[in-house]
Amino acid sequence: MHSEDSPLKTPLHDEHVALSARMVDFAGWRMPVQYAGVIQEHLAVRERVGLFDVSHMGEARVHGPQALDFLQHVTCNNVAKLQQGRAHYTALTTPEGTFVDDLLIYDLGRGEYLLVLNAGNTPKDLAWLAKHSANFDVTVDDQSSAWAQMALQGPQATRTISGLTAQALDELKYYHFAQTEVAGHSCILSRTGYTGEDGFEVYCPSESAREIWRALMQSGGPHGIEAVGLGARDTLRLEACMALYGNDIDDTTTVLEANLGWIVKFKKGEFVGRDVLLQQKKNGVERRLIGFEMQGRAIARQGYEALHDGQVVGRVTSGCPAPYVKKNVGLAYLPIGLTEPGTEFQVQVRKRTESAVVVPTPFYKRSA
Repeated sequence: MHSEDSPLKTPLHDEHVALSARMVDFAGWRMPVQYAGVIQEHLAVRERVGLFDVSHMGEARVHGPQALDFLQHVTCNNVAKLQQGRAHYTALTTPEGTFVDDLLIYDLGRGEYLLVLNAGNTPKDLAWLAKHSANFDVTVDDQSSAWAQMALQGPQATRTISGLTAQALDELKYYHFAQTEVAGHSCILSRTGYTGEDGFEVYCPSESAREIWRALMQSGGPHGIEAVGLGARDTLRLEACMALYGNDIDDTTTVLEANLGWIVKFKKGEFVGRDVLLQQKKNGVERRLIGFEMQGRAIARQGYEALHDGQVVGRVTSGCPAPYVKKNVGLAYLPIGLTEPGTEFQVQVRKRTESAVVVPTPFYKRSA
């Protein structure tokens, strides 16, 4: 346990300090928000390669004779479609069809699964899983402290890591993973990320993290690698329109309202929240998460009110200047009648109302 006065430190904490990172308290952890600067780090990932410490994320191992049945019950995606070496994005859903959390599930084989949880939600998620596991022959082990996690993202990610692993990287497709070695250390190497770029996530024992980090930074040197903090992690994921729990999704927003219907597999059968979501699918949602661009130079921030015809119709859930597309963008829940691209509305920016327009998402999509 820890208090807000004594945040946890990842195994890479001293590496960040050595790189003169600006450290902040985030979700109970001491984390780097930036090193050289958010825009520079953002562009490094889009144009070259960046390395992130995401060791604050939670990990839980789910195993036992009814592990599959249990995960089918508590999540909305179809875990039965996974096979060893595959992962998918999904949600722990409430009976109301809203989010306990969004997460990744890795199929380790032999009826074992690794769940990757948001840092700030890990205790809540583990309690939820424990509560719902009572009727299943399954074990849920919190392994968060045993794992470190790094994300290597960008067009030069493959070249950066290729000399450090025997794994054939061209065979590792998106959302596939391998249990292999990186820089001589056993790890899970996963072709996943939260940036909209090609890249990898490396899960390793905590004690291996510093050597792997240093090896990746050294190998990436000729490719223009940058260490990347939470600031650019947020701008990158927003440019790619990847939802952030606590901003764009939470226990008040349903999976369908969040525009994530593709992770809801009704045909698999019963799961928590299925009935509500099925009804919502039949009747249509009353509001939906949309992307927008500001028409002027004003910046929309989380919590700002969205207005139409002088009435408050929603709130901005995420917003910032997007460094690569060079536009001020955001996400907001709007009534379904205002969600078509081209629809104009206003954002209350301090004491002024500023024009915004609904646009197709994602704001950024890599070309290959």
